[in-house]
Amino acid sequence: MATRPKKGKDPRFGDDALEHRRRLGELSDSEVIGAFIDGDQRAFVELVGRYDNRLLNFVYRTIGDRERAQDLVQETFVRVYRHIGRFDQSKKFSTWVYTIASNLAKNELRNRSRSPLVLFQTIKKNWDADHRQLEWEDTQYKPDDLFRKRHLKEKVGEAVTQLPEHHRIVFVLRELEGKTYEEIADITGCNLGTVKSRLNRARNNFARIIAPMID
Repeated sequence: MATRPKKGKDPRFGDDALEHRRRLGELSDSEVIGAFIDGDQRAFVELVGRYDNRLLNFVYRTIGDRERAQDLVQETFVRVYRHIGRFDQSKKFSTWVYTIASNLAKNELRNRSRSPLVLFQTIKKNWDADHRQLEWEDTQYKPDDLFRKRHLKEKVGEAVTQLPEHHRIVFVLRELEGKTYEEIADITGCNLGTVKSRLNRARNNFARIIAPMID
């Protein structure tokens, strides 16, 4: 078990809370972790602020249940707090925290009898091209266009639920979270070739599943 940091002020900062928060915001993840280990409790709040929403989106899109996703993200940070003393600061903190969240999400899926209907709020189109995000609610579109987009969004969610778990994880990490192949390999514990193979199959399966839904 990692030693719980002692409460106290970081001598590198002044007493002003806003100034302290601003200075923390200028630090790298590794430097923030160092400040936390040195006893600055507010440094952990900074880490949570940097990753809370991103992890929530990732877990929600993976398991399809926002309330449960919030619970799993909270558990992710509990584990980070407990074991941060073991974190290798030569590695990327983002990869470590995503790995924890990914493992919790996979365990959640394995414990279910079946997945929920809708997993995605959005999806990227043309992932073999420029990876630009599809804007579902662009106000420049006419009402009929928005209706069609919302309908497509629902069908996308249905299609993604049919992807196998190991395909779904890499699909979300790459196409929605924008992770590199190397980062996905670290997060999932797979080699680079496996990641690319799974992603390619996930894309092909997704295209095959979604096609009859939108004809």
